[in-house]
Amino acid sequence: MDPREQLALARRGAVEVYTEEDLLHKLERSAKDARPLRVKLGVDPSSPDIHLGHTVVLRKLRHFQDLGHQAVLIIGDFTGLVGDPSGKSKTRPQLTPAEVEANAQTYFDQVGRILDMKKAEVVRNSSWLRPLNFEDILKIAAKLTVARMLERDDFQNRYKGGSPIGLHEFLYPMMQGYDSVAVRSDVELGGTDQTFNLLVGRNLQREWGQEPQIALTLPLLVGLDGKDKMSKSLGNHIGVADAPADMFGKAMSIPDDQMRNWYTLLTDFPEARVAELLAGHPREAKATLAAELVRQYHGAEAATGAREGFDKVFARKEVPDEVAEVAVPAADLQDGTVWLPRLLGLAGFSASNSEARRLISQGGVSIDGQKCADPNGRVPVVDGMLLKSGKRHFARVRAPKP
Repeated sequence: MDPREQLALARRGAVEVYTEEDLLHKLERSAKDARPLRVKLGVDPSSPDIHLGHTVVLRKLRHFQDLGHQAVLIIGDFTGLVGDPSGKSKTRPQLTPAEVEANAQTYFDQVGRILDMKKAEVVRNSSWLRPLNFEDILKIAAKLTVARMLERDDFQNRYKGGSPIGLHEFLYPMMQGYDSVAVRSDVELGGTDQTFNLLVGRNLQREWGQEPQIALTLPLLVGLDGKDKMSKSLGNHIGVADAPADMFGKAMSIPDDQMRNWYTLLTDFPEARVAELLAGHPREAKATLAAELVRQYHGAEAATGAREGFDKVFARKEVPDEVAEVAVPAADLQDGTVWLPRLLGLAGFSASNSEARRLISQGGVSIDGQKCADPNGRVPVVDGMLLKSGKRHFARVRAPKP
């Protein structure tokens, strides 16, 4: 691609590019000098799982890779000890080095489903942040001001609301900004909640005599609920390691008004193709999106199987070919019956009795096709009866042997 075509691809789905003119200049110079741009993305291993929300920036990094540029993936094993305060209303719990390292190990396999890891430059920021002495830290900190830090909405809101702000949290943007100096970044990618941190990197690079990086921000993906950003803690996420059937089924549950956003941020479908799909039947457009997501992370065969399985269960109201079995322990039986919330827990359909009762009250639980209405009721245990929760969860109940 020529530089302007590259700029168009980089701009797809982006919220801001600081600045497009400077990025075009860098791309033109890169083409002329045959020097790939160094495109930076930092990830703190604060949890072991990556969901589709994380892949928005990872996919953008892959776009730059495909254009021939150098992907620089920074594993924030040192910044992860602090925890990014961006978008947080309170101080994050600090992780131990062992916890950060355990999470980091799981990242590589999952990130490898998106990036070409053989061509990526993978570094850990502990390699340059840990050796800094106090004099070095003072030198970096002198380039930033408290007033500038308090310009951040999250810090400002916490300060006005009387919520404590740890001094170590002020150091986080400085640490991330110094990462850009250490790797001599040409472009840094991040979500819109990272804008402040990315701009700190530009400022520190100027102070160190480097050409400031381009800050390219991307939107935060709205989760399955259609309201909040995708988050594991909110339960509105799809993990890249989710089973094909689960990934497909969850994707089919997103609100119709989120499909264009998901197509733009999570697929490479041309805009004309997206417009064509969205102009047709919403279910078909959603099924095509769900199949494409499964294809990306599990392959074409798995995508076909997931779609066929979904159609069998939901379109034709059939039971899936493979159904898990749940054995009822004799200790849970009373006159041949079992407490229904307990049965849901045994099947793995609920994490607590209160959650099980909520599922029953909402009318989402049935046995052999008959809805269960009493959230505190007991049901007779018949060997082989089919327990169903929601639209996707089935279990064959096995009674204890006499």
